[in-house]
Amino acid sequence: MSAHPQSGALHAVAIGPLRGVAEVPGDKSVSHRALILGALAVGETRITGLLEGEDVIDTGKAMRAFGAEVTRLGPGEWSVHGVGVGGFLEPSKAIDCGNSGTGVRLIMGAVATSPLTATFIGDASLSSRPMRRVTDPLALFGAVAHCRKGGVLPITLEGAENPQPVRYTTPVPSAQVKSAVLLAGLNAPGTTIVTEKEPTRDHTERMLAGFGAEISVEHGPDGNVITLKGQPELKPQTVEVPRDPSSAAFPVAAALLVEGSEVVVPGVSRNPTRAGFYTTLEEMGADITYSNVRDEGGEPVADVTVRYSRLRGVEVPSERAASMIDEYPILSALAACAEGPTIMRGVRELRFKESDRIDAMARGLEACGVNVEETEDTFTVYGRGAGGVSGDARVETRLDHRIAMSFLCLGLAARAPIVIDDAGPIATSFPSFLNLMRGLGATFA
Repeated sequence: MSAHPQSGALHAVAIGPLRGVAEVPGDKSVSHRALILGALAVGETRITGLLEGEDVIDTGKAMRAFGAEVTRLGPGEWSVHGVGVGGFLEPSKAIDCGNSGTGVRLIMGAVATSPLTATFIGDASLSSRPMRRVTDPLALFGAVAHCRKGGVLPITLEGAENPQPVRYTTPVPSAQVKSAVLLAGLNAPGTTIVTEKEPTRDHTERMLAGFGAEISVEHGPDGNVITLKGQPELKPQTVEVPRDPSSAAFPVAAALLVEGSEVVVPGVSRNPTRAGFYTTLEEMGADITYSNVRDEGGEPVADVTVRYSRLRGVEVPSERAASMIDEYPILSALAACAEGPTIMRGVRELRFKESDRIDAMARGLEACGVNVEETEDTFTVYGRGAGGVSGDARVETRLDHRIAMSFLCLGLAARAPIVIDDAGPIATSFPSFLNLMRGLGATFA
């Protein structure tokens, strides 16, 4: 890879306009799923545009450990020779998922209905995140999970010898939980049905259909009902990974914050289940346009052009949370520079990410001179207007890549530099971030 991840403390300094084209990496959610479904297909799947961050690379290593042949052919280009549904082998050592909650939860789902035993481990951050939300529904298939007190990693999962299909209603809006159950349902005979009361990102459903699974989604007053017929023979595909809208959020936000900026981000996913952040930007008064709308790999994409804008505070409704759950940290940074308060509702899930993101953003913003209020399920940022954030602060990233990138972007518009304690976690999802932003004109030192 051409990117050179940087660790340790890093200063973000206010500078002149950001200008240029921001080639953000491939979508992380789609990248994980392409590797996993490629490993469950029979034959060779070719993937282009794969995100080569640490989280996705760890998923590729896991697929190798379960018997698939995973080969990097060039930058973003990968080949996966799958073993078929039910064909996973028992790994010889623990599966290290690093920092990735998506990776570990989806992989556990994919192996839960195979007669094998696997142990899953991760870094300090991942090892503190709740896993019962996945292991509990997987137990309905017949899988048995042995884990530490609190339902956290390391976890040893005994796959079901005689899996049974299930009917399951997700208790929280979580694409990870939904996807784990659907992936487990692939190797269960009969029909697995998942109901989600609030729609979440639908990459798994789209990609399962693309690989030839018999899957349907009915939209009703009680939410989405997803029906999957088990034990298909998945057909290998050519997967074009669209650019990640969550990664695009950072150069987009920086351009909105720095006066005189104009940035183009080409080929960004416009999947409607991921569009909440961009809808919110428009409500805040952002100058943002979409062009060259097209379809790539079963996902709608467009080129995004964004220009510096004076933003206003808004209320973000709870029903939008699932479609922008990863973007709340950078939205909080934007809200700090908006006129008036921004109230974010229905954000409890942020407390169970790589860090407690509500607390991490709150403490960091307070250090930068911004007033906030938080409850278990809401977060309010009292914007100080353009040029109103004092900065002159050192922020703890808590091993969280999105916290790190959010405060680096905010530092580009603050009156005094903002320092993050560790830039290393950025490599988990956006290894080219620092080089890309510097290429647009940002100063990080």
